[in-house]
Amino acid sequence: MTVKCQRIYDKQIAKGKRVLVDRVWPRGISKEDAQLDEWLKKVAPTTELRKWFNHEPKLYAAFSEKYAKELRENSEQQEAFEYLKDFVSSSKEDVILLYAAKDTQYNHANVLMKLLKNN
Repeated sequence: MTVKCQRIYDKQIAKGKRVLVDRVWPRGISKEDAQLDEWLKKVAPTTELRKWFNHEPKLYAAFSEKYAKELRENSEQQEAFEYLKDFVSSSKEDVILLYAAKDTQYNHANVLMKLLKNN
């Protein structure tokens, strides 16, 4: 079992358990088209952190640290992250972390994936 990241807008659907990790529902995607197993909006970065980062590659390292700190110190995010860790460890299939960001490299889903792999 592996953890992977994928844009929710990608046409090719990866096989596995599909978990949306965005705080807001992605524009133009119906619940039926999303084919989700879970929507963990509370595991996403806070609105303040997301706006600060603004998907600027030069801020990614600092964003990653701030986001990891949020997941450790914000009780709602910490609870959601613990749930996600349990979900991943109990899954018999790959887990696909879905996100809406256009940037496939510098986004919070990739930070989550790295944190999950290191825990």
